[in-house]
Amino acid sequence: MIDWDDIRYFLAVARKGSVRAAAERLGVNHSTVLRRVAQLEERLGAQMFEKLPSGYRLTVAGEEVLELAGQMEASSHQLETRVFGRDQSVRGLLRVTLAPSLATHLLMPDFSDFACLYPDIEMEILSSGELANLTNREADVAIRVVYDRKTLPLNLHGLKGPDVFGAIYMSRDRLAAWRAGVPDPVRWIVISMHGIPDWVREGEVRAAEVPFRVTDAGAQIAAVRQGLGVTTLPCFVGDADPMLARVPGTDLHMYGTLWLLTQGETRKTKRVRLFTEFVSSRLAAYSSLLAGLSLSRD
Repeated sequence: MIDWDDIRYFLAVARKGSVRAAAERLGVNHSTVLRRVAQLEERLGAQMFEKLPSGYRLTVAGEEVLELAGQMEASSHQLETRVFGRDQSVRGLLRVTLAPSLATHLLMPDFSDFACLYPDIEMEILSSGELANLTNREADVAIRVVYDRKTLPLNLHGLKGPDVFGAIYMSRDRLAAWRAGVPDPVRWIVISMHGIPDWVREGEVRAAEVPFRVTDAGAQIAAVRQGLGVTTLPCFVGDADPMLARVPGTDLHMYGTLWLLTQGETRKTKRVRLFTEFVSSRLAAYSSLLAGLSLSRD
């Protein structure tokens, strides 16, 4: 019989296109992936990949195996979720995926409270910009900001939360200098390769044509605190930071709506139900903060 683990390693290489990327995805070393793929090839009597300078490409036999392997994976996930859904104990692993800003600047105290209430639940917080696949059991609960409800997959069960708004912020020191007439150009701080939005020029503070680029939200906040320029932040981040202030003449803009998402049988487990109900109530209490309606300090 074919070892399901060998199939998992084969799928990782086929999807990532390289042994190294597959090893990182599976959390194993390079040689383990090679050994598992070799075992599968020996069992089937066929070569699964061609090794090219650009990476690993599926052979004709590999293409045929890929389709069947995907079906095996889907069946395996279905089996896991059904068994998992019958687990009604208040213990075990609970994996939650959400954006880093939501974990760091809003919900970590609530996660701490939940962990204290249920000490036998092992929590794993996956705070990343990448979306975890709930169908493939990469996470049990997703907390996501969704702009259009129609984009949510039909197989996900959702609890709707508050709307999330953002504003444009600069450091209080930089704002004081601008009000005093200091002529230094104010840069627009952007993450990655995003450009300067047209609506930035609508405020009283004019942003320079040359942006300041960073690669993550932590560096973005550090840059605006240092007075490098202005940037857009969720109101629950910017309004809570004593070093920052909203840029005069700018309006709030909506990021989307928070949703608590679960999938299929997974949502029926007691620990998942307890967590979603707990966090949903906490999010409701944060509705004014998330909407940017908390009292201004100015």
